[in-house]
Amino acid sequence: MKNLGLLFICFIGFSFASVHAQKRTVAGVTFPAKATVNGKTLLYNGSGLREKYTFDLYVAALYLKRPSMDASKVINGDAEIAIHLELVSNKVTRDKFVETVKDGFKKASHGKATEAEIKKFMGFFKGEFKDGDKIHIEYTPGKGTSAIKNGKTLGTVSGLAFKKAIFSIWLGTSPADKGLKKGMLGKV
Repeated sequence: MKNLGLLFICFIGFSFASVHAQKRTVAGVTFPAKATVNGKTLLYNGSGLREKYTFDLYVAALYLKRPSMDASKVINGDAEIAIHLELVSNKVTRDKFVETVKDGFKKASHGKATEAEIKKFMGFFKGEFKDGDKIHIEYTPGKGTSAIKNGKTLGTVSGLAFKKAIFSIWLGTSPADKGLKKGMLGKV
């Protein structure tokens, strides 16, 4: 009888874990447990909320081939990686997004992005931003870092050094938001 009870508890535990593994919800935004980049399956690593002056701005999730809490390995690795952002405020305008990302490049602790690469990448974001917009930043080895907005690929900047610089905006030693970094690295 004890074994039957233990078996039942294990079944309930695995069922709960299975349901939990299917999605992650942060500030009302649900992220899937898996994402695909370049035909490769990436796993949800962690997520968090970006806040500024008590305003919720966006939520972001990090997807990797293998879960990791090591920011340096994540940034420096030459493997598929993605950050999925979803805006949760109309306070995030296109101009503020561009300004913030440009600022992030200046503080980037890894890699190197040239002025031409930054201009090219920021040029992908021409349309206005609104609450609910989804922005994906995805890196594919040998191809580069792509910007995708609401399912439409806007363009790609080649090079591993650029990938390191852009991902260090969120995961580097001077991240845009330390709490968000911890969340995306699964440290909360």
